[in-house]
Amino acid sequence: MKLGSQGLEVSAQGLGCMGMSAAYGTPKPEEEMITLIHHAINSGVTFLDTSDIYGPHANEVLLGNALKGGMREKVELATKFGLVFSDGKMDVCGDPASVRAACEASLKRLDVDCIDLYTSTELTLAFPLKSRFESPPPRPFNI
Repeated sequence: MKLGSQGLEVSAQGLGCMGMSAAYGTPKPEEEMITLIHHAINSGVTFLDTSDIYGPHANEVLLGNALKGGMREKVELATKFGLVFSDGKMDVCGDPASVRAACEASLKRLDVDCIDLYTSTELTLAFPLKSRFESPPPRPFNI
């Protein structure tokens, strides 16, 4: 099915990966979660969703490990930015320099050259959406 207006095609059902590393109790064993991700992909799921805040960071690393060996080519990969932990508190961080730094870090953790869908976890009026993407991204990714 079509997602948005830029030609992104994904399966009708996607796989949200947050609960594998965060939010719903103790993180699950990585090998079990990689097996689950591979099963989803081999069953036709082509859309995987994560965020740099899940874990934090652990979920992107998990997906990076799961997408090795040709699996990356079978999926559209979405991740999010905009929330950071600082001094034990969560904060919104959406200025252009922070978005660039978050994208670079996500690319490294995911061990990919391209993020198919990169979105803000939290919208804030302090940094209008357009201003977050005014400077060119550090590497190719689709918005």
